[in-house]
Amino acid sequence: MELSQAVTALSALAHEGRLRVFRELVQAGPDGLAAGEVSRRVDIQPNTLSASLAVLSHAGLVTSRRDGRSIIYSAAYERMSQVLGFLLRDCCNGSPEICAPIAAILNAAACCGGSSSPTGV
Repeated sequence: MELSQAVTALSALAHEGRLRVFRELVQAGPDGLAAGEVSRRVDIQPNTLSASLAVLSHAGLVTSRRDGRSIIYSAAYERMSQVLGFLLRDCCNGSPEICAPIAAILNAAACCGGSSSPTGV
């Protein structure tokens, strides 16, 4: 991942409403959620949700697909993995104990439905 791509993704997440939307979609899993359901779950107005989803989509953090009259949004797990990998790429610098808490979190996520390599590193 390039630095500019990481900045775009992290900027998209650096807003309380967008972060809440993204986390809800991550929790929903790969099947995603209809826009109206996201709006209800995070208690956000539809027009604000639309703007938030546009920013997250531009950053590559969410995908969308049409299902009848609904638009279903899903977290882009591959992009999320790239962002995490970018943040952790140079972690530890020869001192793995520094990153042990992070590794434990990632391992816990992997055992609960995540991939075996959630950071892509």
